[in-house]
Amino acid sequence: QVQLVESGGGLVQAGGSLRLSCVASGRSLSTYNMGWFRQAPGKEREFVARISRSGSYSYYADPVKDRFTISRDNAKNTAYLQMNNLKPEDTAVYYCAASVQVSVALSFIADYWGQGTQVTVSS
Repeated sequence: QVQLVESGGGLVQAGGSLRLSCVASGRSLSTYNMGWFRQAPGKEREFVARISRSGSYSYYADPVKDRFTISRDNAKNTAYLQMNNLKPEDTAVYYCAASVQVSVALSFIADYWGQGTQVTVSS
């Protein structure tokens, strides 16, 4: 079983940037495909981005495409979400997740979740 801990959230002005980190412990990160999700107040949790075990393939939700970048460093057991040109509508709690799926080309089913980190974007 893997434990996930996110960090890097905070308050930023619109147009600014943040980088979220997700550190894994208990098992090697390379065992899992990784994903980022977010949940805004009063809304359901939604998919943001996902990345394959090797980091060769990544996929994004349309609202964040060309602004966010998911990456991973398996040697550091860490996944990242670089968020640029942030908008007030990006305000949410961001969660990282790990999946044991064979492939995340079409979907991402989370097996493990982190506790979340708050991102607030002011206008």
